[in-house]
Amino acid sequence: MKLKKRKIKHAALFFLCWFALLVLLVDVVLKFQTLVDLFGSYALTEVVLVLLVLLPTWAVYRFTKE
Repeated sequence: MKLKKRKIKHAALFFLCWFALLVLLVDVVLKFQTLVDLFGSYALTEVVLVLLVLLPTWAVYRFTKE
């Protein structure tokens, strides 16, 4: 049980850092509307951004050694 908490803690820490970096990148550097224009739809842009946060977080959780 203690080991599983450590995996969750590492994944949560990664999630927070990666989410903050992605928000900074999207809102300040790239501008969200530019991404919407590039992908062509608001929904697709949102899905891509959510996957960019969730997939690496899942990978950190999955591959963190117990």
